[in-house]
Amino acid sequence: MGTTVKTYGSGEVIIKEGDIGKSFFQLLEGNAAVYKNFGGDDQVKLVVLEKGQFFGEMAVIDAYPRSSTVVAEGDVRALEIPGDDINSYFTENPDKILAIMKHLGNRLKDLTNDYSEAKDLLSQLKDSSKSDALAALIRKHTAFFKARKYCKPSAEAVREADAKISGDGAKKTETYAAGTVIFKKGEPGRCMYIVHGGSVGIYSNYAETGEIRLTELYPTSCFGEMGMIDKEDRTATAVAETNDTLVEIIYPEDLEEMFRNNPVKVDMILRHLSNRLRRLTVDYFDTCKEIAELAG
Repeated sequence: MGTTVKTYGSGEVIIKEGDIGKSFFQLLEGNAAVYKNFGGDDQVKLVVLEKGQFFGEMAVIDAYPRSSTVVAEGDVRALEIPGDDINSYFTENPDKILAIMKHLGNRLKDLTNDYSEAKDLLSQLKDSSKSDALAALIRKHTAFFKARKYCKPSAEAVREADAKISGDGAKKTETYAAGTVIFKKGEPGRCMYIVHGGSVGIYSNYAETGEIRLTELYPTSCFGEMGMIDKEDRTATAVAETNDTLVEIIYPEDLEEMFRNNPVKVDMILRHLSNRLRRLTVDYFDTCKEIAELAG
């Protein structure tokens, strides 16, 4: 297998924003910082990565240019995994499938929190004049907008990321009648699902005052993965929207066997998570742009 351990000195660039990603990394020793517009006047430091964390995986998973620059903070050792060898890497390290899913899930959770905070701030700005109490939040979210220069994925890239997940070999499936609640908000999450037939609605405040259908999912869509990854309570309610809605049920312990029998399905689940993260980034960027405009 083509994995390589590489060393970097303090301040050395490991991956560069805008480059085509042909490999991803796992930190073995040291820390690395993630930047937008590294070296520019509007440079923004987004996060510091620590030992054990992955980076650069999204460019490999969904064939999209690097979205940020990663720079060594002190001496760093990192394992480089070529994108062409990702299946070999998972074959030899099946535990890393769930580890990378958890990594993407944690990024989704953090970005969701920032997005929710930005939406609340935007609402306050629209409803009242700017106050000193809002200044710190305004700086945080406008900095993201000014540094991002975000380019939405092309239709082709989205189409590739949403390529069908084959239902062949599905071990656990269930068929639901229209109106069946698949899981409820607040219930503990232990598994994820893939839609193979019919459609599923994801709701906030289901069957309550203020009910909102957040999205409707069709065949090849995944849902419930965050509950499986974090083993936390469900944050929304999933409901079968049509008769004969067919879903596949996947538990963490199924992932290794699934990869052995159908690696394409695992690849598509990772693409789903990566694509969700990219779409959420676009939504967050648009909200931060509106905050920047309102804040002057």
